[in-house]
Amino acid sequence: MSPLMKRPNALVTRHLSLGYEGKPVITHLDLGIPAERITALVGPNGCGKSTLLRGLGRLLKPTAGTVYLDGAAIAQLSTGAIAKLLGILPQSPVAPEGLTVRDLVAMGRYPYQRWWQQWSNQDERMTQGALLMTRLQKLAERPVDTLSGGQRQRAWIAMILAQDTQILLLDEPTTFLDLAHQVEVLELLWELNRDQGRTVVMVLHDLNQACRYADHIVMLREGVVFAQGEPTEVMTEEIVQQVFDLECRIVADPVAGTPMCIPLSFHARRVRTE
Repeated sequence: MSPLMKRPNALVTRHLSLGYEGKPVITHLDLGIPAERITALVGPNGCGKSTLLRGLGRLLKPTAGTVYLDGAAIAQLSTGAIAKLLGILPQSPVAPEGLTVRDLVAMGRYPYQRWWQQWSNQDERMTQGALLMTRLQKLAERPVDTLSGGQRQRAWIAMILAQDTQILLLDEPTTFLDLAHQVEVLELLWELNRDQGRTVVMVLHDLNQACRYADHIVMLREGVVFAQGEPTEVMTEEIVQQVFDLECRIVADPVAGTPMCIPLSFHARRVRTE
C-alpha cells in the first residue's frame, strides 16, 4: 500500500455530483485528498478538474453527495469557519486597479476581522510573514497591476497564506506564466508544503510538472477518477493513452527522477511503423 493511502485525508468526497444549469460534470465521486501532501488534479480539457476544485472549496453547491473537511460535512460549516480552514485561489484572479501588494495580502485577514477589532497585531504579523515567505517585502507598496506575471501570482498566494489556512486550493496557478515563473510558483508551493506541512491541491495541465511537484495525482476523465496515486503509479503509457488519447513514452526525468511524458508526434509514429 502506498504510504499516502495510510495518511489521514484532509478532504473527502462521498458520492459527489457537481454540474452547471442541470448539466452534470462530476458524477458520484468518491475521493480522498491526503493531508499534508501536494495533490495535482490532471486530465483533458472539460474533464471536471476546475469543477471538482470548486466543489471541494464550497464555491459550487453539489447536486448530490457530500464534501467532508476534517471529518465535518462542509455544507454544515459557516462561511467564516471555512475561510479559516481553506484558502482558495481561483483561475486568473484580477485585483482592483491601483491596489498595492500589501493591501492585497492584507485582504487575507478578512475572516478574522470583527466590528470591534478591525486590525490586530496578529493580522500585521501574518501579513508581514506572508510577504516574507513569498519574497515580496520589497514590492509591498507596488500596485499589483504593475507586477510581472510571476510576481502577481506570488502576491495572490501571499494573500491566501495571510489567511492562515492549513489547506490551499489553487486552480491552474501556472496558467499564462512563462516557464521560469511557472517553476517559481511551483517551487514556492512545494516549499510551503515541505516546510509548513500545508495541504496543497492544484489543477495543472502540464503532466511533467504534476509528476515533479505532486505526491499524489488524481487523473480525471469525463467527470470520474480514471486513476489516482503516486506519480509512478498513475503516469504510465497505457493510462495517458486512455485518458488523453495520446501515444507517448514515459521515461525518468533526468533531474528529479520522476516520470516524464514524451508525446509521440505523427512523424515519430510513422517512422516507428515503417
